[in-house]
Amino acid sequence: MAFEIVVKRVYEAPEKADGQRVLVDRIWPRGVAKKDAALALWLKEIAPSDELRKWFGHEPERWAEFQKRYRAELDGNGEAVAQLRALLRDGKVTLLYGAHDEAHNNAVALMGYLRAD
Repeated sequence: MAFEIVVKRVYEAPEKADGQRVLVDRIWPRGVAKKDAALALWLKEIAPSDELRKWFGHEPERWAEFQKRYRAELDGNGEAVAQLRALLRDGKVTLLYGAHDEAHNNAVALMGYLRAD
């Protein structure tokens, strides 16, 4: 199935080209007002578990193992994954995250997971 999915920091200004904006963090990003986030959905259920998030700590050397563990969590989280896939059928989805690291975060891992299927 072909679909359009991108990732973006929640701190970047919303754009019409974002399509449906979905926050995929378990914790609301500090300093962002809900009205300014322009979300279609806050899907915190799809975020990594607190245990995995704390273990990872955004350490690039743990990235490969983080992705492996997060994929295993996603495999067991069918309801949230199905909810996101349903949005993808309706058009472009922008996965939003709050982390500083633009290459090593759960939104990037989630996008890879969705594209791998």
